[in-house]
Amino acid sequence: MTQPTKSSAAPPGSGVPTMPVVPPQASGPVSDPPPGAAPARRTAFAEGVDQVRAAATTEPGRLRIIGALLALLVVAFGAVTAWQMTDRAAAADDVLNKSQPLSSAAADIYRSLADANTAASSGFLAGGQETAASRERYEQDIDNAAAGLVQAAANSDPDSAAAKTVTKLNRMLPEYKGLVERARTYNRQGFPVGGAYLRYANEKMQEDMLPEAENLYKSENQRLRADYADATPYPWAAIALGVLALAGLAWAQHRNYQRTNRVLNHGLVAATATATVVLLWLVVGHSVARAGLNESYNHGVRSLNVLHDARIASLKARGNENLTLVARGAETVTEKNAKGEEVTYDAYDFDFQKDMDTLGKGLAEAEKLADDSTGEKPVTAAVGNMKVWKERHAAARNDDENGNYEAALQRVIGSKDATGECFDSVDKNLDNALKHEKIEFEQAAGDGLDALTGLSVGAALFAVLGAAGAVLGIGRRLSEYR
Repeated sequence: MTQPTKSSAAPPGSGVPTMPVVPPQASGPVSDPPPGAAPARRTAFAEGVDQVRAAATTEPGRLRIIGALLALLVVAFGAVTAWQMTDRAAAADDVLNKSQPLSSAAADIYRSLADANTAASSGFLAGGQETAASRERYEQDIDNAAAGLVQAAANSDPDSAAAKTVTKLNRMLPEYKGLVERARTYNRQGFPVGGAYLRYANEKMQEDMLPEAENLYKSENQRLRADYADATPYPWAAIALGVLALAGLAWAQHRNYQRTNRVLNHGLVAATATATVVLLWLVVGHSVARAGLNESYNHGVRSLNVLHDARIASLKARGNENLTLVARGAETVTEKNAKGEEVTYDAYDFDFQKDMDTLGKGLAEAEKLADDSTGEKPVTAAVGNMKVWKERHAAARNDDENGNYEAALQRVIGSKDATGECFDSVDKNLDNALKHEKIEFEQAAGDGLDALTGLSVGAALFAVLGAAGAVLGIGRRLSEYR
């Protein structure tokens, strides 16, 4: 009996269908990029970062990065050093050649105006007996004041407060001269109105012109202090970059030693040497300059300011002393005495006493600031002149109050044993002290400025050499990989 053949395959025509294989489909719609569209581009910075990262994975790449950073550090150190030293050298030069001379010129303007006022009052007291020397002194003071104003105008910024002050003084100076000439004319003719014109001229000088001249003096002093403030601070940014550059160079040489067992790399050693020279030059040179500038301020400018103030006080005192006799009690002031009682004083004599107190304090301060016998000697002499001046003034006031006007006049403007001699001696001694202190200032400030000479150019030059040394040193190592 024949058996049918067994098979595991399903017979044809069976009821089990065969499903075709379908690849998995995305859950959402797929948007294809438009035809011809370029892929998104990365920024140059991102690409540069990737390149640096790729370079840093190899020793040649790391060496290139180190060389570039070292060169950048050394160049930055030199550039900042040159920049800061250029600014400080310019400020030191302004101290020596611009702001301090202008400060002294402003003080001379004040002195010339005050002395002209004093000479005018002295000539008025002399009346028809005014000497040619007194008249010449007045004219010379006016000319000096005008010349000083021209110099101040030429060195002031157009819109600055100093320029405005100079403009005001230039406008008021001819007005003052006109009032003085009227006073002289009426005085010679014997008209009492001449005294009124002189008092009006003095008021214009004391209340308008001298305060403006004092403002000019103060503004120039402020400018001088600003120049000192710009010239003396340490260049911390340059010093910090110098230390950082040396640290980077030391690290690079240590790294080179660890990898090659070579002690020295000539290029890196040269770069280190140049950076060290610049840093030492910077620290030592600026320290010497700073010391010189500080000395010029402490032993020059401070003394000059005190002496100028003392001289101004003596000029004010002399002018008020003369006007005491011109006014003859026409101007009074009421003040309380030590007991609290109201007392009436002659206005000009009252101001004279205040000016003499200021003079005494100024001379005492000047004696303290004098650092050698040459500077102290004229100040001590001025103190002695001031004491005699006070004694003679007291005697003149006693004569005037007792009705002896002619005797009082001789004690003030006479040719012998008069207060005018004391004033001239005080002024002469203060002038000698000012000349000495000016020489000391110029020497100290000049030494400070000289210490900065060539530092800016030298720093820039050495920075270029140092950067070249760093690049050559790293290049020597790179050549070993070729």
